[in-house]
Amino acid sequence: MDVGIGLPSTIPGIRGRLVLDWARAAEEAGFSTLGTLDRIVYGNLEPISTLAAAAAVTGRIGLTTAIMIGPYRGNGALLAKQLATVDRLSEGRLTVGIAVGSRPDDFEATASPYERRGKVFDAQLAEMRAVWAGESRGYAGAIGPAPMRPGGPPLLIGGGSPAAFRRMTEYGAGWILGAGGPDAFTAAAAKARGAWGEAGREGEPRLVAIGYVSLGDEAEQHARSYLGDYYSFAGAYVDRVVGSALITQQAVADTVAGFTAAGCDELILFPANPDLQQIELIAAAAGLS
Repeated sequence: MDVGIGLPSTIPGIRGRLVLDWARAAEEAGFSTLGTLDRIVYGNLEPISTLAAAAAVTGRIGLTTAIMIGPYRGNGALLAKQLATVDRLSEGRLTVGIAVGSRPDDFEATASPYERRGKVFDAQLAEMRAVWAGESRGYAGAIGPAPMRPGGPPLLIGGGSPAAFRRMTEYGAGWILGAGGPDAFTAAAAKARGAWGEAGREGEPRLVAIGYVSLGDEAEQHARSYLGDYYSFAGAYVDRVVGSALITQQAVADTVAGFTAAGCDELILFPANPDLQQIELIAAAAGLS
């Protein structure tokens, strides 16, 4: 199983230079990808722009939106162009984790119809596919740049609804778990594999998960401060998120082993502490060094 690491770009007040330093250090430490999270009404850095910056200072490590919300980002043509641009800048290192979203305030802030987000998302995915296939859109022809791979960067569809798995089989290269441990992954991954086979897709879907980690001094305090703020909208659920944070090296090692045994292809560990020393600590705990 590949092990990636999230950029600290969702932590409010983060210095831009630190994000770039983090990207370089993560690549040197041997992580498989750099992940970003997505919100509008919060003090995070925008994920597509952040990955473009990370692409400029790295040369090998993957870049993954884990997970980007599609429906409040407007039409699929513009989104396809933005993502294809990052794909080009990174020379084909982009993977797009994308989902329908569930926070009404983000939709309100962008004047996007929350109740119609599923239909909007379906239309976006169809338009992105058409753009990346090179369909003509006017006098100059197709919307460029052409992505590095035929069909565009691989899409990992998030969500646990029947509609999410239908979108995965129609448009995706795989599925991504937004929250939960190995047990939750096992149950949902079975549904993803089942839907993939029933749709007649060849091979297996790529299956990815994310987790939250904080190691070293004051590990629990950092996890509680960041995750408690980030998930404060979720009410009582926030305690479950904070409680699931990996705050010891053994917890990281056990979680990596659990996801590996469950057939996960990649686990992306998001930091609750932006200190650069976290990269070395997480890499060691995950067995990368």
